[in-house]
Amino acid sequence: MECAHYDAGRCRSCTLLPLSSHVRVRRSQAEIARLLAQATTASGAVSADCPVPESAIASGTPPTSTSGGATGIRWLPPATGPDAGFRNKAKMVVSGTVDAPVFGILDDAGAGIDLRDCPLYPQAIHRLLDAVPALIRRAQIPPYDVARRRGELKHLIITVNDAGELMVRFVLRTPKPVERIREHLSVLTAAVPGVRVVSANIHPQHSALLEGAEEIHIAGDRHLPMRQGRVSLQVLPRSFVQTNTAVAGQLYEQVAEWADEIEARHRLGTADSRPGGTGAADTGSPGAGGGDGALRIWDLYCGVGGFALHLAAPGRAVTGVEVSAEAIASAQAAAAEAGLTADFVVADASDWAGEQDVLPDVVVVNPPRRGIGALAGWLEGSGICDVIYSSCNPRSLARDLKQMPSYQVTAARMLDMFPHTAHAEVVVQLRRTTEAA
Repeated sequence: MECAHYDAGRCRSCTLLPLSSHVRVRRSQAEIARLLAQATTASGAVSADCPVPESAIASGTPPTSTSGGATGIRWLPPATGPDAGFRNKAKMVVSGTVDAPVFGILDDAGAGIDLRDCPLYPQAIHRLLDAVPALIRRAQIPPYDVARRRGELKHLIITVNDAGELMVRFVLRTPKPVERIREHLSVLTAAVPGVRVVSANIHPQHSALLEGAEEIHIAGDRHLPMRQGRVSLQVLPRSFVQTNTAVAGQLYEQVAEWADEIEARHRLGTADSRPGGTGAADTGSPGAGGGDGALRIWDLYCGVGGFALHLAAPGRAVTGVEVSAEAIASAQAAAAEAGLTADFVVADASDWAGEQDVLPDVVVVNPPRRGIGALAGWLEGSGICDVIYSSCNPRSLARDLKQMPSYQVTAARMLDMFPHTAHAEVVVQLRRTTEAA
């Protein structure tokens, strides 16, 4: 990817831009493999209640470690996407003046650096950023001056879907400009077709936080539909959604494929893959599939339902758990629109799991960067056979795996979710063994 801002030294957010994508991805996977090799201690045969899944002998990269020895991990080819125009969300600091607003970042002296033409973003976001200054001038919305703690418009947050439709959020110090934005919004919508959601976020504190707690709807729909993989998600203004749509789709499809393999084994009756016999909770609740043979799946930290909606299917009982009520509302709306059956619960994932009397066949976790914390210990003692862990922080994944010594990583895939940076997504398939080293 070519970037004039990087070449000029104005922005170095893409810290690994000089590396070719091939080299960067290869190095990233090698580092993740090293972390997993250090963290995974499970040994011995897979539990008799948890037979080896067919995926462990399916096609893919032979299990190897960075030191050349076998690890039992089958590495699938990395999931990649475009190296430019891939990012579906722009978070711009607003500086400058009413007559000459600047969208981008601040330099060390607090002056604005204009990044409206940042090549990470698709053309729909570029067009929007070019059109917003006219609205700011017409509505007389002064950009926030960090040094003086004066002004109104702190940030501009833009999200675009695969159809080029846009969600625009004005992060304001006070609600005072809201009515002026509403009055003059046609200046923006006439210039940029496809503006579907407009809102204001009220952020009165002088802090480095991106946004505040209050959201005010200004115009258009309440949510932005966004297709990732085979499902159209319903994204509300404060919802988290994967920012790389092409790679996110591959992540969801990978997890769905692993779930299909587990279900095939479950249906063939090669073994009862449910936990049992060691004091694990009862697995016969009609509310979770009961004794009808349904595959029971928990999607913990489910967000707007990306994994749960890809896993929902006839013959399955899928439950998504997320602490954000807004995200759960989005997931429920998406499920209804797609005609999918899944239950969604507003709760802390770790607390909720510990309160259940009926355990699932499969647990999918997709935690924030800090990892799953105490939930790792709960999973270790649960007797659950299959866990799929999607992580945006391989180091916290490795730390969590050290608390789950009875699980073996049987398959893994690196996903290039954050091109040109040292950040990476990795998803691993875990299988319970009979003993821990």
